[in-house]
Amino acid sequence: MSARRLSSFLSRSLRLPSASVPLGRSNGVARQIHRFSTAAAVEELITPPVQVEYTKLLINGQFVDSASGKTFPTLDPRTGEVIANVAEGDLEDVNRAVAAARKAFDEGPWPKMSAYERSRIMLKFADLVEKHTDELAALETWDNGKPYLQAAQAEVPSFVRLFRYYAGWADKIHGLTVPADGPHHVQTLHEPIGVAGQIIPWNFPLLMFAWKVGPALACGNTIVLKTAEQTPLTALYVTNLFHEAGLPPGVLNIVSGFGPTAGAALASHMDVDKLAFTGSTETGQTVLQLAARSNLKHVTLELGGKSPFIVCEDADIDHAVELAHFALFFNQGQCCCAGSRTYVHERVYDEFLEKAKARAMKRVVGDPFKKGVEQGPQIDSEQFQKILRYIRAGRDSSATLECGGDKIGSKGYFIQPTVFSNVKEDMSIAQDEIFGPVQCVFKFKDIGEVIKRANNTRYGLAAGVFTKNIDTANTLTRGLRAGTVWVNCYDVFDAGIPFGGYKMSGMGREKGIYSLSNYLQVKAVVTPLRNPAWI
Repeated sequence: MSARRLSSFLSRSLRLPSASVPLGRSNGVARQIHRFSTAAAVEELITPPVQVEYTKLLINGQFVDSASGKTFPTLDPRTGEVIANVAEGDLEDVNRAVAAARKAFDEGPWPKMSAYERSRIMLKFADLVEKHTDELAALETWDNGKPYLQAAQAEVPSFVRLFRYYAGWADKIHGLTVPADGPHHVQTLHEPIGVAGQIIPWNFPLLMFAWKVGPALACGNTIVLKTAEQTPLTALYVTNLFHEAGLPPGVLNIVSGFGPTAGAALASHMDVDKLAFTGSTETGQTVLQLAARSNLKHVTLELGGKSPFIVCEDADIDHAVELAHFALFFNQGQCCCAGSRTYVHERVYDEFLEKAKARAMKRVVGDPFKKGVEQGPQIDSEQFQKILRYIRAGRDSSATLECGGDKIGSKGYFIQPTVFSNVKEDMSIAQDEIFGPVQCVFKFKDIGEVIKRANNTRYGLAAGVFTKNIDTANTLTRGLRAGTVWVNCYDVFDAGIPFGGYKMSGMGREKGIYSLSNYLQVKAVVTPLRNPAWI
């Protein structure tokens, strides 16, 4: 996300009133906003102010049914009820989409089009998305459960910014002239890699679409993208806008479906030249194996995390509490880089813990279409039950449950903001990626100790450091084995900032200039020189 856009959204969201967002009428279903420090305020769910228009697969520029005719339901996580039935793609549909993408790459205009023309189409697409911000934000919130204001004020604008950023790169990709030791002219060409397969997750459907599609198209590739089965709707909506902007048929194809069928077919397809995947580490390992066993396609992976957030003894505690809270609870805790291990220096531990507990108890949980709501439901029943199992495991260990620890209501997938203290490194809540609103607070004595403990994980996606001392900050940023280290801030995602992990958090980088190399081949061209004036 844009650093300015996200920080501005955060500062506003912490002070929003609890009045309704004027988005739509009530559907008459009684729910509650839960603010743990006050009596629960009864509310009714808002009817999303958007219609579901696109539920079919998008192949070769056309919306089509799946070959099998099968569909699957996408659910409203506020209630567990069906929003729409979406075409279920599988092997035959992936084959059709890959064939369309291959033809568009080999015979179509996209890779042969001037980079400037590709850029113009991408910029027009960004403009169209910007005009449809309200519809897209509402669709994202309805399908995913994230707060509407987060989607409308941070995520859709960041989506637009990312496409404008990559549109700017399209005509600036070039090779080099390389001096040789003899009479030869040597140049390198940076060529599009071909057909890119892309598999995106459910926690940030629009942003992950932009992170992957933007650089691939800027480099001249064609794409088959598989959406997460939990959140298929916004990708179909924006791809229709892309064709309205002038994208040629077959350049971007969308297949909705499940991982073991559509995802596996894409990862193992012999005519896919490159694969990009964002999701769990376990699924990433499977994807990598399928890619290797087929045609050794190049793979980039953005996987799980268990990121440390380190609060040093000189920290401004009130500010540190707020940032640590945001680092963990943002997006219902469903964020791969969530600051899910909060390390606090022993001298300020007690003060921090009391204030962190108080902040969690004030967190407003409810209908994400309402203003003032900070936390919506978890994505689905499977994730909901997984989080509750980890909370039970924490209770059964010697960790102390400070607050939360239970579901909210009898309908939908709402969970209380939860804080554990006295957490030890060997506990499952300390080792595993919970992917939910569960903050684990640890105590540490000195910098050397906390670096060792923070690095004692199979993950290495991100980290946060909170200190006023530049020497302490430098020591920690260089000592932590993580792809991103935020100092006195967290979750700052600018279009130009690379993102990716160490260890089992992934391979390669997304965003910024580094992401372009994921979608390019480098070719060396050598020709002899006859009687050159110079070499």
